[in-house]
Amino acid sequence: MAVIDSTGLVLPRDLADGMIRKTQDGSVVAQLSTSEPFRFGDTDIVTVNQVPKAEFVGEGADKGSTNETFGYVTARPRKAQTTLRFNEEVQWRDQDYQLGVLNELATAAAESMPRALDLGVLHAINPLSGAALSGTPDKVAGAVNVITAAGDPEAEVEAAIALHLAPGGFPTGVALSPDYAFAYATQRYPAGHARQGELINPGLPLNPREIGAIRGLGAAVSDTVAAPEATDAAAKKIKAIVGNWSRGLRWGVARTLPIEIIRFGDPDGQGDLKRKNQIALRLETAWVWYVDPTKFTLVKAA
Repeated sequence: MAVIDSTGLVLPRDLADGMIRKTQDGSVVAQLSTSEPFRFGDTDIVTVNQVPKAEFVGEGADKGSTNETFGYVTARPRKAQTTLRFNEEVQWRDQDYQLGVLNELATAAAESMPRALDLGVLHAINPLSGAALSGTPDKVAGAVNVITAAGDPEAEVEAAIALHLAPGGFPTGVALSPDYAFAYATQRYPAGHARQGELINPGLPLNPREIGAIRGLGAAVSDTVAAPEATDAAAKKIKAIVGNWSRGLRWGVARTLPIEIIRFGDPDGQGDLKRKNQIALRLETAWVWYVDPTKFTLVKAA
């Protein structure tokens, strides 16, 4: 019979893959941008400040030097953890029972980790406390451009897209808070319009697990956009984020998904494990991300 190792183990591939899929389903960051592999530790990311221009060269003509500007930023890993307690019966030598425990942990992690990813990347806050992360890491909420929300989501998102286009960039997606998404999705053509009473934006689903579209841009909905956990009131005012989620954001997992089994002490402040006849299972994931604040525009309440 298989027995859970006392020092730790790596999640079975089917569970790990399932957790990653659920993370992608439950996070606007993962829905609107693609993860990439990072090694654990500080990572230098090359940034292109000016895209080089190609040159047509005639037969026998000299080739000139094109203009380009490169720089780099250093992204540091941020570790998120989920700790669950179980009765000591988890140590029973029953393979099916142990697999059930792993599934339980995978389910809990699938709920906590996508939120941790969003709150870290979007707002640079700790999901448990709502406080700002140390070291002032990059965050999407630090976007340079801001549009003030004044009760007309259709016009405001359109203005954010236009503002984002102004410097020669282009947006790829929109993230919306649930209340703002509902207001946007339920706007109708006014009286006197040829399509009076019809929805203006029927392509925006309100299901946070389903990605929709706004003006051909990917659209995702989650309350992490307005960060209800945040202790900073300014974060709760964000209604939508328009941006280039492919060039303005780079993120990924810098560590595998281990399970640590803790049998002694008080790892989460809920009392001594031995006294309570319990053990704790802990999952930790290290994320790395970089955000270019010039690639995003916020729609924010006054």
